[in-house]
Amino acid sequence: MDRRTKARELTMQALCQLDVQGSDAESMLRIFFRTNTDDDLVLELAEKWTHGSWETVRACDDLISQAAVRWKLSRLSHVDRAILRMSVYQLRYCEDIPCKVVINEAIEIAKKFSTEQSPRFVNGVLDAVLKNLDPQTPVQQSSAEESTS
Repeated sequence: MDRRTKARELTMQALCQLDVQGSDAESMLRIFFRTNTDDDLVLELAEKWTHGSWETVRACDDLISQAAVRWKLSRLSHVDRAILRMSVYQLRYCEDIPCKVVINEAIEIAKKFSTEQSPRFVNGVLDAVLKNLDPQTPVQQSSAEESTS
């Protein structure tokens, strides 16, 4: 498995834990990550993306709510909510990751960890989020760096 994909999966799982347990779970995340990987890059990325997503969760949730007009965030499964939060964080704040990579990875994680309907839902919401992002917001559209991730 690609190292960045592994980091995204761990990030999604950590965000699920934070969603259920709240910020109290933050102290246990390092143990969770170390239990699931001994790769320093995977660990670094998972920690960065988890903390970034959690620190900006309100802003990410606002973008998700604007894009998923017929869905209340509270009605989404913890897994779908975590996938969307991580992906919106990456779309909005991680200029080094191409938007196409973020969306493709989110769809693959939804296929692996969520319901049969989730990949289409995640794709639709993220496409809408991408369209709703302020054009002046620095968002990386493409990059060769992560094209294989």
